[in-house]
Amino acid sequence: MENFILKMDNIQKEYFGNKVLKGVKLHVAPGEIHALMGENGAGKSTLMNILFGMPVIHNTGGFEGTIEFNGEIVTIDNPQKAMELGIGMVHQEFMLIPGFTVTENIKLGREISTPTVASGVFGKSLEKLDKETMASDTRKALDTIGLDVEEQAMVGGMPVGYMQFIEIAREIDKSDMKLLIFDEPTAVLTESEAERLLETMQSLAAKGIAIVFITHRIDEVIQVTNSMTVLRDGQFVEHLQTKDTTAAEIAQLMVGRKVEKLVDDDGEDTRNIKADDIVLSLKDFHVDMPGEKVKGIDLDIRRGEVFGIGGLAGQGKVGVPNGILGLFPSAGEIVFDGEKIDTTKLGDALKKHIAFVSEDRRGVGLLLEESIQNNITFTAMQIDDKFLKKYGPIRLYDNKKARAHALEMIKQLDIRCTGPDQLAGRLSGGNQQKVCLARALTMNPKLLIVSEPTRGIDIGAKKLVLELLAKMNREEGMTVIMVSSELNELRSLCDRIAIVSDGKLTGIFTPDASDAEYGMAMSGAKGGNE
Repeated sequence: MENFILKMDNIQKEYFGNKVLKGVKLHVAPGEIHALMGENGAGKSTLMNILFGMPVIHNTGGFEGTIEFNGEIVTIDNPQKAMELGIGMVHQEFMLIPGFTVTENIKLGREISTPTVASGVFGKSLEKLDKETMASDTRKALDTIGLDVEEQAMVGGMPVGYMQFIEIAREIDKSDMKLLIFDEPTAVLTESEAERLLETMQSLAAKGIAIVFITHRIDEVIQVTNSMTVLRDGQFVEHLQTKDTTAAEIAQLMVGRKVEKLVDDDGEDTRNIKADDIVLSLKDFHVDMPGEKVKGIDLDIRRGEVFGIGGLAGQGKVGVPNGILGLFPSAGEIVFDGEKIDTTKLGDALKKHIAFVSEDRRGVGLLLEESIQNNITFTAMQIDDKFLKKYGPIRLYDNKKARAHALEMIKQLDIRCTGPDQLAGRLSGGNQQKVCLARALTMNPKLLIVSEPTRGIDIGAKKLVLELLAKMNREEGMTVIMVSSELNELRSLCDRIAIVSDGKLTGIFTPDASDAEYGMAMSGAKGGNE
């Protein structure tokens, strides 16, 4: 019988009626590197928050299931308890204080002090910090992971990679560390830093510390882990030994699900899409969008097609539309319908009749305090002078025309509301999304770009939104680019699907390519059948 340092069994968690974990288990042996795999939203972070006793879990009704650590059933209801047991966590977002030195950060909350005369009278708070011991402990921790920085150096202004290693040093300086959780630790590192981090993990494991490694990068999993657990949609899929599996199998387990037809597409396809009729061309396109950087892609979109852009979160797919629209700095060339787009001029893409439905509908997409009618007509009025009556040089808002159009859109898209005067902020997520789409369609675009069009809306509204996109494409001949984390949706709607990983294009596929091919491309392996 295998000896496990950690056994989490039948873990269930719901947030406000939404089940995010449905009977998940995680078993980790001492001294092994165990990967926790799954797409975004699979439940990895929630599971780790439960293990670490995070307030977000206990302020929302706790969880069901058992945690056994080091052979005993334990209750971990706060992070302090986790630390006392010997569980450490290296977070994605750094928890370091820039104005403190390396030593001060590593020893924060665990300072070593020596008694003084005053402390004998007035208590522990007047003890003197034992800076030498603290610095030598810090040196030891830094040497363990091979980080060559001064113990007294300020953390502020250090390269991101260094900060990641200081976080790790802080965890291993804690005495009696038995299990370390690494949450996407290589996402922000350069290749050489990532390589060193993986070596560090191996040397910690060799000392008997168990490591839970959360990552999207299948190549890293194959390289350093002993075993893995795969989650999908909040459910346990498989516990595998790394040596017995392949990258393709892991990818397939992560993304594999039945492709339900989300769009009823009964009619025959009368579109005449020509491979050489290119409506939008990107050449060596870079976008500097924090967390979604695009690092040089070439892409040709054919006139009249529905083109999908997919990939795991934080890999750059969302950066593509935001760069085209000039919302973040970009470099490279964009040619649309024979004309170059100048992304330094905000609105240049809109003027050339590219409409965009942003993934951030509350931040970018909607004027929440304005009426549905104003939301629908606003951009077309600004860009194309629609809904304006002209009297010589004077232009007045044509309320009658705008209202008629808003009512038509409400009917066509089935926007559930009290009428065109209702404030957009009062609508449900699905109906807000339809208002964003209505505004984009009001511009009569030659190209419609939708980013995460179904995020946060229920399954019925999803189907409506997707069918609407299909209809605009089929009946109006509108070219559509759809960016989505939902591979299933892309496959049920798109003619071709590009996968972006680490800011680069790893392949262009037909919708019927296998789960394994898609999974490989998402994990960074080049491929493509188109």
